[in-house]
Amino acid sequence: MPDFWQNPANAKQINKQISELNSKISIFNGINRKFSDIDDFLELLKEDTEETLIEEVISILGDINKELDSFERKLLYSNKYDDLPAILEFHPGAGGTEAHDWAEMLLRMYTRYAQDNNYSCKIIDLISGEEAGISSATIIISGKYAYGNLKSENGVHRLIRNSPFDADGARHTSFASVNVIPEVDSTIDIEINPSDLRIDTFHASGPGGQNVNKTESAVRITHLPTNIVVSCQVERDQLSNKETCLAMLKSKLFQIEQKKREEELNKLNGVKKEISFSSQIRTYVFSPYTMVKDHRNDYSETDVKKVMDGSIQGFIDAYLHYIYKKN
Repeated sequence: MPDFWQNPANAKQINKQISELNSKISIFNGINRKFSDIDDFLELLKEDTEETLIEEVISILGDINKELDSFERKLLYSNKYDDLPAILEFHPGAGGTEAHDWAEMLLRMYTRYAQDNNYSCKIIDLISGEEAGISSATIIISGKYAYGNLKSENGVHRLIRNSPFDADGARHTSFASVNVIPEVDSTIDIEINPSDLRIDTFHASGPGGQNVNKTESAVRITHLPTNIVVSCQVERDQLSNKETCLAMLKSKLFQIEQKKREEELNKLNGVKKEISFSSQIRTYVFSPYTMVKDHRNDYSETDVKKVMDGSIQGFIDAYLHYIYKKN
């Protein structure tokens, strides 16, 4: 292919795919070699049951188990966008202050998850609630298979607890949505016509919504054909905030295109899928008992505090296995 390097972005994507395939082949070959070693040791054990030989077999079996887990995980991350950073948007649902507080609790949960897994987490936009919590927030989590893991979190999350904002401490049900999309890179071509954009600038805000700087460094971009709105106020200057907004807009437009393609394929194949966008995916119960349950695959845990502190890998793994088996 003499023209292979004429499109550097495409070449980079293909080389990345080749690297992933080579990694899978390498793990698979390594597992095969260890099985051969087990066969050899079993033959020796027929003649000699020396304890060191038994210990060696147990050690190799332990290595095989670890490599099988690693190989299985690579198979679960089968989407070509799984290795991209993940953009997470948080919005409270009905429920007033309680829902705003719940949205902030979810923001904290994913921030802690990122920290525990050595992911970088950057707050792009945050609007505080009037009394408590947040009215909206956007973060970007980057690291190995960030989107591959966090795509499982897309949807509506339900909270049931005795509300600290209720004078009687009554039990309330609140909702908040988490929208998760991949942050597209240079290998994905999304055209944006500048004439389709309305760009507004404003003062960055702090807690309670008060202005925290004297210049209009924060940027809000509206994509007129789709009415998509993105904003960023965390960078130091207006240009950097604008570039971040354009990157997020590109990701959102990419999400729309992907959804259109899936719907067209479903029509052609006669597939009728459940509507998952903004659907309730998980319930977090704080009282009268504690439980977190995923409604898509019935996976649950009872230590709600641990989950809210970012320990959500069990839910992510259960979802990945559920999707892999379903497909």
